[in-house]
Amino acid sequence: MTTLLKGSIPDKITMEPVKGLMGELEVPGDKSISHRTVILGSVADGITEADCFLWSEDNIMTVEAFKSLGIKIDKKNSQVIIEGKGLYGLEEPNDILYTGNSGTATRLLAGLLAGQSFFSVISGDESLRKRPMSRVVNPLSLMGARVYGRDGGNFAPLAIIGSDLKAVEYSSPISSAQVKSAVLLAGIYAEGETSFIEPYKSRDHTERMLSAFGADIAVNNKKVYVKGRRQLKGCKVSIPGDISSAAFFIVAALITPESELLIKRVGVNPTRTGFIDLLLKMGGNIEILNKSEKSTEPVADILVRSSRLHGIDIKEYDVPRAIDEFPVLCIAAAAADGRTVIRGASELRVKESDRISNIAEGLRSLGARVEELPDGMVIDGGHGLSGAVVKSYGDHRAAMSFIVAGMVASGFTEILGTGCIDTSFPDFMDYLKRVVI
Repeated sequence: MTTLLKGSIPDKITMEPVKGLMGELEVPGDKSISHRTVILGSVADGITEADCFLWSEDNIMTVEAFKSLGIKIDKKNSQVIIEGKGLYGLEEPNDILYTGNSGTATRLLAGLLAGQSFFSVISGDESLRKRPMSRVVNPLSLMGARVYGRDGGNFAPLAIIGSDLKAVEYSSPISSAQVKSAVLLAGIYAEGETSFIEPYKSRDHTERMLSAFGADIAVNNKKVYVKGRRQLKGCKVSIPGDISSAAFFIVAALITPESELLIKRVGVNPTRTGFIDLLLKMGGNIEILNKSEKSTEPVADILVRSSRLHGIDIKEYDVPRAIDEFPVLCIAAAAADGRTVIRGASELRVKESDRISNIAEGLRSLGARVEELPDGMVIDGGHGLSGAVVKSYGDHRAAMSFIVAGMVASGFTEILGTGCIDTSFPDFMDYLKRVVI
């Protein structure tokens, strides 16, 4: 494995086969919950303290944005301390709010800023400026928000003129935690009760955290209600380990031959554990141990052992609970015996990259048998992978997934464009070196 300094991800990593993963580790704090801690802590009254905050590029963008909005935020080791100013305490920024590669920061900020009394502009890097924003602009506009962007509001930069919002009932055509969160965050500024309905239940960290901060919120299966203009109160937050980061170690332990790995204190929110359910269906030897609850979020240890996996069919209703893990699930499918068919996952085409096209291309470079579909792919696994040069296309999850593939491919696998891993898991290679045998 490449020798690295802790926290330093070069733009090219070369991997070779490993025997397995052995031991135990704790992955860094959950990226989604870290974003939401800063957002809600900033508009709550009083101090919010959170431990195990993920100081990755994406989350740092959210921190810097709220500093530009007049919020004092301090870092103390892995802890973040936020001095909230209440719902109406944010200040007009004197420059563009830059969110880098973070779709979460961009879309959630759009919802929050729509209800302010000032003007603001949000923009990000080249990749983010290609990602669709009309999915949040449209429902916000129904609430009376004035949000403008390129292509009729579909692309950043987004210019937002804060408005007096009205409550709506919005039925979303897609299941998306980012869209849902944008509407709910706008809803806390709207007069009356805002509700959001989605086809399948997406991750619910925003709902859980709004409740912890004292919002008047209710959940009925796929429908969420929030009453606006209720003050939030700062609180202490314990952020669990990020299950999306754990996913790379889980798949690596399943597909390498001599593995037994314990990943401790991982968030096991049921709206996030879809990929574990899919791996169990594939024959994965995975145990969930020591369940508890921290700050409204379920937490557990995950024990993983080497397994003989087999292909399965993955349907549209499986997608929302495993959306971020599909790149590494595809690596598991390539290592499994038989055919895996993924359908209903067209949302993967508008992530940090076109994950369907790019993962399919990378797997074919490694010798896998892959057919790309408009909304997924067909992977005929069990034929072995051969070392090759693969590209991440600037996508952190693709980069880490191909690193996992390189652990079972024959020969050397060279992954290009791995510096993007800093956006979510800056110490990924350091963590990997601790447990590889």
